[in-house]
Amino acid sequence: MRLNPLTRKKILRFCSIRRGYYSFLIFVAMIVLSLGAELLVSNRALVVCYQGRYHFPTYGQPLPGHVFGLDYNYETNYRDLARRFAAAGGGDWVLLPPVPYNPLETDLRAGAYPPFAPSLAEQHYLGTDTVGRDMVARLVYGFRIAIFFALMLLAANYVIGVSIGCAMGYIGGRFDLFFQRIIEIWSNVPFLYVIIIISSVMVPNFLMLILIMASFGWIGITWTMRTITYKEKARDYIMAARALGATNTRIIFRHILPNTMSVIVTFAPFSISSGIVALTSLDYLGFGLPPPTPSWGELLQQGWANMGAWWIAGSVVAAMLITLTLVTFTGEAVREAFDPKLHTVYE
Repeated sequence: MRLNPLTRKKILRFCSIRRGYYSFLIFVAMIVLSLGAELLVSNRALVVCYQGRYHFPTYGQPLPGHVFGLDYNYETNYRDLARRFAAAGGGDWVLLPPVPYNPLETDLRAGAYPPFAPSLAEQHYLGTDTVGRDMVARLVYGFRIAIFFALMLLAANYVIGVSIGCAMGYIGGRFDLFFQRIIEIWSNVPFLYVIIIISSVMVPNFLMLILIMASFGWIGITWTMRTITYKEKARDYIMAARALGATNTRIIFRHILPNTMSVIVTFAPFSISSGIVALTSLDYLGFGLPPPTPSWGELLQQGWANMGAWWIAGSVVAAMLITLTLVTFTGEAVREAFDPKLHTVYE
């Protein structure tokens, strides 16, 4: 597919801003790695060689212990199996992920109580939380949940906000006044109180939180789209399109929206950052995803309650700082590359 010359110019401009470009590549790499987190952080083995047969438990059905000659029928403990194979000295072996724990598994020790400090010997590279769950596993899976929450929230806000805002700006009149009053009333509803009320009645799940937050998050982009659409509608190229017999649908989708795309794209990285912070804040306050879902906010709450376990709060703060910095640098580069003062599409 051949790109528009103006689009190529914007992409080249984005790539020339090195800080934002490399931040974008690192951020995309983090998302891709989180999609395959089970290959890096999991208590399931990647490969098990037993009596000349190969097993790949990572994405398959749970394999009970008797499959590998053990005396139980529940899922195999692959860390213990690796130690047994190594002690036996035969040809059997187990290949474990770099972090052989999952985010829900507790690793308790006789005579000691969690949280446990970072340990290379135990392969808890960032220690454990107050329940004994591995911090790396909680952070990685918590990142995956947070980023997809932010992306889905972004999509919902944009679908609602761009549609209503564009319609308000293009149709105008009573339609515009009606939605202005609706937005003014709706924006005064206390968002946090709504979350508290719903959380007291039922346990919110992933999709429910997205619906609740999207019902309030579309207002900002709506005002922006309304203003831009009003401005674009008054330009000469729109009048020329009407004179040539273009329908309202064609004018909106072929002329107005392409000229507002720079603003839409520019807002996206910062909206993603806001979504991550919003979910983390709700989880920290206890109104977000239910336990034991991996959550940065829940880890922050643990760190605040257990300041002696410095690795809990320190790990989460470092993870959030890195993620939000990458998103911010990417957003700055996108804003510079898609600056509407530099690029316009009059066609």
